[in-house]
Amino acid sequence: MLVAPVVMIGMFWVVPTGLALLDGPRPPGLDRLRRVWPLLAVPGALSLWLPRSGASAGLAAVYALATLALACQAPARLMLTRSLRPREVAVLTALAAPSVAGIALVAERASYPLLGFDLDLLALTVPHFHFAGFAAALVAGLVCRASEDGLTARFAALSVPAGTLLVLIGYFVDDWAELAGAVVLTAGMAAVAVLTLRERRDLAADGPTRALLAVSALVLVVTMLLALDWALGEATDFPHLDLTWTAATHGLGNALGFAVCALLARRRLRAGDGAGATITPTRPRTEIPA
Repeated sequence: MLVAPVVMIGMFWVVPTGLALLDGPRPPGLDRLRRVWPLLAVPGALSLWLPRSGASAGLAAVYALATLALACQAPARLMLTRSLRPREVAVLTALAAPSVAGIALVAERASYPLLGFDLDLLALTVPHFHFAGFAAALVAGLVCRASEDGLTARFAALSVPAGTLLVLIGYFVDDWAELAGAVVLTAGMAAVAVLTLRERRDLAADGPTRALLAVSALVLVVTMLLALDWALGEATDFPHLDLTWTAATHGLGNALGFAVCALLARRRLRAGDGAGATITPTRPRTEIPA
């Protein structure tokens, strides 16, 4: 039952909070969708607590339709920005990722082994694409902008979406392909952690914001090493944590320690640290238009 509360955090808080942090041109439907998102998440959340059945799948389908509507905002944004800069690639990936979670949720609630995946794997796909898909890609895009599109930032913004896609492809190929995806994703997330710690150092932010940035970066390193351990063990048969323990450690840490803390920190930064504090860079920075 650990998965359901974590998924609900992703549904009710992570997605709408992340959408509010998006900068640059916004498709007209995006803000409307963000405002009603918690209401659209209610049927999906209810489906998590019901037995697998047609009724549960029907409730999940309402949420899945919301995630598909969000995915449609990706081409709409691309039409406005006309850009495939690395940070935009990360943002477009974030907009599309919850749709994978929504489709997996419907299949799992209907007891249907979609594309041959067992139900336990489908159940874990739901939080994975809320946090490793949506939140991680979005944060990679945000740190890329904050770091003024530097080399490390561009690497993070491209490798996080690429790694997420490669892990998904690995599900269909074999454990070695999934390991390759995990390596790319871990490298991208490590870059995000480095950039986050740099952001913490360079910004004269208040104590809570600095703490949130530090926790999100340091937890990310640990959780991605755990993910790499699992992928390596699956490919080589080396001793490693099983899927249940990996979900409880890597999954929970990635959701709460990284995603929630990172979004909270960036929301405070966007609001001027919440209490009227000013954020003063310790070195001059040049604003880059979205």
